[in-house]
This record gives sequence, structure tokens and C-alpha cells, in this order.
Amino acid sequence: MARIALLTTGGTIEKTYDELGGTLANREGVIDDLLGHLDLRGISAITRVALMNKDSLDMTPADHTRIAHEVEHQLTTHDGVVVVHGTDRLAESGETTLARLNAAGGARGAVVFTGAMRPFELRSTDALQNITEALLAVQILPPGVYVCMHNRVLAFPGVRKDPASLTFIK
Repeated sequence: MARIALLTTGGTIEKTYDELGGTLANREGVIDDLLGHLDLRGISAITRVALMNKDSLDMTPADHTRIAHEVEHQLTTHDGVVVVHGTDRLAESGETTLARLNAAGGARGAVVFTGAMRPFELRSTDALQNITEALLAVQILPPGVYVCMHNRVLAFPGVRKDPASLTFIK
């Protein structure tokens, strides 16, 4: 049974609809609600860490470093880490995390970044699928840093978002 740290940073997956403004924005986390829709047998514990709640376009290099530091810290007590992240700057956080872990002697478990192209609140969301895939992937992948979305797992380095296909490629 796996012990997984689930870090949340915001992104499209956690955007909620503002009826007054007619906009989607990062205001409150939705991951606990999303997890409530899943059968989590096989996972002994999920430790939720709400690191930030930002659109990834607003992330700074300091934010990427903060994520990498928290991943490194969580790997000391967990079998793996899932990072829920906005897709626009996910690659930067993945590369920063890989560099930090490599500098410390390598990853001690799998680190899986995921997110969504459409918010969890929308009917046509890809959020449930991507979180489900990431929670499975983190349990079976060897130590390393990955992105898992849309039925694909890609290992860093060299992962990037492809705006034309609305997914990640290498």
C-alpha cells in the first residue's frame, strides 16, 4: 500500500466559475471534492499539501523552486509524490524538480506532475481521468520525474506542452 503526497499548486484543474464576473479563476481548491469521486483502494494514505493556488502563467522561478523543494521534502516520508499543476508552466516546474533531485543524488520515488486542460467544475473536464492516471502511475513508475495526462506518461527532461494537440509531448 502506497503513501502518496499530493501537492496542489492551482492551475486550470482548480479553477472555479465566478457567476458575477463570468470568469474562471483560482479562488478555492477543488481537489478534495475530486478525490471524493475516486476509489482509492491500494493507497494507504494521501497527504494533501496545498502549496499555492495560482494560474501557472503567474508562477515565478521562485515558485518552481518552492515546488521542487517541497517534492524533495515529501519524498523523505512518502513513496511517491503527485503534483497537481497548471499546464502552461508545468514543464518548468518538472525540469526544476528534476534538477534539484539530481543534485541531491536522484529521486527516491516517482514524482508525477498532472493537471487539466479543462477545469474540474466543467462537464467535459479531463481532471478526473488525469488525477486517476497520476495516482496509478506514481505507484508503479520507477524513481524519476514525469508528467502523466491523457493516457500518456512522459519522463523529464525534454517534456513540453503542445498547444496544437492540447497535451504534452517529448
